[in-house]
Amino acid sequence: MKKIIVLILIGIISTSTAFAQKGKVFDNLTVTSKILKGERKYAIYLPPDYETSERSYPVLYLLHGAGDDQTGWVQFGEVLNITDKAIKNGKATPMIIVMPDADTGKRGYFNDISGKWRYEDFFFEELMPYVEQKYRIKSEKRFRAVAGLSMGGGGSFMYALHHPELFSSACPLSAYVGPLTVEQLKGQLDRREEPYIENDLQPYFEYHNAISLLEKVAVDDVKSVNWFIDCGDDDFLYEGNSLMHIAMRKKDIPHEYRVRQGAHNWTYWRESLPVVLSFVSDTFHQH
Repeated sequence: MKKIIVLILIGIISTSTAFAQKGKVFDNLTVTSKILKGERKYAIYLPPDYETSERSYPVLYLLHGAGDDQTGWVQFGEVLNITDKAIKNGKATPMIIVMPDADTGKRGYFNDISGKWRYEDFFFEELMPYVEQKYRIKSEKRFRAVAGLSMGGGGSFMYALHHPELFSSACPLSAYVGPLTVEQLKGQLDRREEPYIENDLQPYFEYHNAISLLEKVAVDDVKSVNWFIDCGDDDFLYEGNSLMHIAMRKKDIPHEYRVRQGAHNWTYWRESLPVVLSFVSDTFHQH
């Protein structure tokens, strides 16, 4: 009888330990935005020891692509299982991952050309301060990273170039680097029937095209961010990523540039995520 009780207790302890080693994801949380005039959804990953420790954690802002929302990385990217495994295997440090919704109201991570829809302002002025106060997040450049795929890869490029003082690393995956010419931008706005003033096109383009932006940001500021760029050899967005790599090489900006076999799909990005987690963790540790 005693042996049975002991075995039961061991089983309970083992189960509890296994449960305690798992992180948690909440994918239907909201923050009130005065800038966007409504509730904005976000998802969050909390590491396995979040509820049992009193420590603060580094943070990764992980941006989804066009057509997804804050649940994209949770549902299709398997962020919970992949991050838990990376932490357990010592490939990644425990971190908090914030995944905002950029698909509701108007799609995208930037302010629109009219200035009426100000998503980027919401991100930096409302979302970031909110989550970094609500959760035990280390609110320093050294412990903050941004990554994303496709449209979110463009967000990663632009956010880190707009605010290099805020991010220690940036990992654009299969990134849409923005329209490659002013004519492309104009065509996009016309197709979406967005009104614009002709004189606003050039400055808006220069601020929302990563290659152009690289010419305007001080090189030392760009170098203060650790860069990891990853795009498949069959990805239709290969050109913009290749041009960013070349532009960075010409300016002697250190960065990792990876081209693997694959296309613009979740199979590719699920394989990228463990590498991203390891890369940002190395930066958090200041290796």
